[in-house]
Amino acid sequence: MRIEEVISIAKSVLDEKDRLREEALQITRDIVRLSGDAIKAIHRGELDLAKERLDKAYELVKNLREILKGHEDLYYTGYVQTANQEFVEAMLLYRYLTDKDFPSFEELKVPPQDYILGLGDFIGELRRHFLINLMKGNLKVAEETYNFMERVYEELMTLEYPKGLVNIRQKQDQARYILERTLEDLTRAKVNRRLEEKIEGVLNAKKDSRSSEKVKFKDNGEKNWES
Repeated sequence: MRIEEVISIAKSVLDEKDRLREEALQITRDIVRLSGDAIKAIHRGELDLAKERLDKAYELVKNLREILKGHEDLYYTGYVQTANQEFVEAMLLYRYLTDKDFPSFEELKVPPQDYILGLGDFIGELRRHFLINLMKGNLKVAEETYNFMERVYEELMTLEYPKGLVNIRQKQDQARYILERTLEDLTRAKVNRRLEEKIEGVLNAKKDSRSSEKVKFKDNGEKNWES
């Protein structure tokens, strides 16, 4: 085969890969945007809007997997992995707040590595949900959220793989830091709640005591007037 023919074939293959790469880049941008929109909608309590965004993102995730079939060198790249992670993170948050039935990586049509990394980021979104409820005074929901964060973290810590396979160590370190901060916030909130209840109890006791004294004074005044 002449060198010109070899180069021509190589160019044809690379042109096709370049076309697919550009198409994949646009799809991944859309997945990231839709997933981000879904997360924002979830935290605003707009679950219907979140589902609409997630449904669109899911179709793109499946489409991306399909068009890059046979092109693993393009599929297992950073930009595809990032898009899959964002989608997993958003979907897990939505499922947690709706039916608690978690989807598998097979159901979401993503590689297990991307799913695990998305699970690590999911802990950060749970913290946001925790803080929103803490600010609203929903201490019970906040505590339930923390307990679930702890469960996710414990499962995440059972995974140990080389960085070349999945960079899980970084997510584990981030999750540990987030969990520690969340526990501090929860502990402080519970202490403050107990203190508020004690102060309220003292104030109510004083109020009742004053009311009782007023009644006695009124009764004594009426008796003195009658005599």
